[in-house]
Amino acid sequence: MCGITGFVDFQNKSTRSVLQQMNDTLHHRGPDGEGLEFVQQPLAVVGMAHRRLSIIDLSEGGKQPKQYKHFTITFNGEIYNYNEIKKELAVLGHQFNSHSDTEVLLHSYEEWGTKAVDKLIGMFAFVIFDAARNELFCCRDRAGVKPFFYSFQNDVFLFASELKALLQHPAFDKKINMDAVASFLQFGYVPHPHCIYQQTSKLSPGHHLTLNLASKEMVINQYWNVYDYYNKPKLTIDLNEAITQTEALLISACQYRMVSDVPVGIFLSGGYDSSVVTALLQHQSSTKLKTFTIGFKDDGINEAHHAKAVAQHLGTDHYDYICTEKEALDIVPTLPYYYDEPFADSSAIPTTLVSNMAKQQVTVAISADAGDEVFAGYNRYEYLQKFGGKIQSMPWFARNALSGLMSKVDADAIPILRTKYLFHSRYEKVKQLLLEPDDRKMNLALSKQFTEQDVTKLLKQSWTSVSSAFDSNELSAETYDVISSIMAIDYQTYLVDDIMQKVDRATMTHSLEGREPFLDHRVIEWAAQLPTSYKYHKGITKYILKEIAHRYIPKDIMERPKMGFGVPVNNWLVNELRPLVDHYLSVEYLAKQGIFNTQYVVDLKAAFYKGKKEKAEKIWYLLMFQLWFEQWMT
Repeated sequence: MCGITGFVDFQNKSTRSVLQQMNDTLHHRGPDGEGLEFVQQPLAVVGMAHRRLSIIDLSEGGKQPKQYKHFTITFNGEIYNYNEIKKELAVLGHQFNSHSDTEVLLHSYEEWGTKAVDKLIGMFAFVIFDAARNELFCCRDRAGVKPFFYSFQNDVFLFASELKALLQHPAFDKKINMDAVASFLQFGYVPHPHCIYQQTSKLSPGHHLTLNLASKEMVINQYWNVYDYYNKPKLTIDLNEAITQTEALLISACQYRMVSDVPVGIFLSGGYDSSVVTALLQHQSSTKLKTFTIGFKDDGINEAHHAKAVAQHLGTDHYDYICTEKEALDIVPTLPYYYDEPFADSSAIPTTLVSNMAKQQVTVAISADAGDEVFAGYNRYEYLQKFGGKIQSMPWFARNALSGLMSKVDADAIPILRTKYLFHSRYEKVKQLLLEPDDRKMNLALSKQFTEQDVTKLLKQSWTSVSSAFDSNELSAETYDVISSIMAIDYQTYLVDDIMQKVDRATMTHSLEGREPFLDHRVIEWAAQLPTSYKYHKGITKYILKEIAHRYIPKDIMERPKMGFGVPVNNWLVNELRPLVDHYLSVEYLAKQGIFNTQYVVDLKAAFYKGKKEKAEKIWYLLMFQLWFEQWMT
């Protein structure tokens, strides 16, 4: 894993020093080395840069940007099956000078062109400049594990792994996209392909972009779509065979992610997803694998003892650390720098902490994200399956009245439930859920923090809802069911723009490579074709994964309520973080900034301080935006 950046400047004004400045901002992504390629072409100045985190081929053979004939590449990621592709290319007459997957990728592009990407098993964002055809080819992996930002303004095309590199170029015009601000307030992230800055985008997962230097024409094509697999007829296979074949496929995906010339470890939370990954890998290994867990002193959010029990049963070399509240809080002011865009998922804090811990022992960490999106693990899938139809059948006036009543009753005033995990947040979202009439809109309501009406009241400027994968209607009527619909949407929204962004930035903050076996594209292609009842089976979420886990770990170790990977945001906002809230959400700061309607924010803050804990996430979203604004716009 590395960092890439560069430009195609049709004005011929960009300099090598600007390229160096862009690359310097990505030092944390690749502290092991760097490379620059700066070429004056007849049509434009082309700059390509790379920061290296050495994982495969630690010699100079792995250095980038890498040239071969008239091709130059800068590449972030890993091609896990590069040895198989290399053998195929050798049969076709290709010769190699290194052991790197980068060289294999270049030869693959020469041999098969854009179709080369279909052969890749891995995570990647790369740019290839073809000097013979005067074309720049940019590509992002199918699931969006690796980030890729680009901008085409003032006759300069810019690209980078992180936005901070683009900001170093003098042609980049740093203007806020208010539609993206509105999206952030709703979701806690800016959905792709949109970006917080105007005239700037994220390349969507499963897409590639070609820029023709002669015509300046930019063409974006989709080469992979998850709906192609959800829309296939369901496999006619019995449940036990489905479990066995799923296990075999996951073993393959996990083993591929052990391909490395540096030490590899595993993030182990003690939940089903990370436990399955750990079990499959440790079972195949003759040595003890290193596992890592971060815990908190608050038993309500601490899973460290669960992870330790799993590690002891599986026999891993386990490391856990119970962090102090101060250590967690100290991460908060650093988030805006590493995340570039406003980002509100508070689990970025423990993910950053566990990444720092793992980096002391390994250079690669395997994470078990996407188990929920692929195998139906989220509680809201179950809620919509069980209660969605009942809610829709209620008369509109009854739903409206119930939502209004909930607005008048504080979540913290409800006995028993108020002590449940995430109850306050869910209470707030149920109010929105009652007002939505169909499955997709109910899922959208559960995914939002601020409603459209809230955002309109909150923002001073007008805004327009951006298009995103939430709007997709690609799931065919023949294969439609509520859970499949929501999982497919989550795979293209929350997974890409929240979870993958979080893991990429948290690991890269500490120059650690994160790998994701559940995001092997073969896994979702297989799982999408399984009957939904195999994933959500007789009221049990993530049934297939749980059955695989029980083959290696006793049920009494695994079966417990889902806790999540959270931090006590509610308490922080009224205690340790209150000075930040009071400053950045003050009348003075808001008036000077000119983005938000002051009275709306003042009223929201007052309600929260008076005990409406269900408003905590809204306050957190606003605080995260303000900290980002302070970092990048002042």
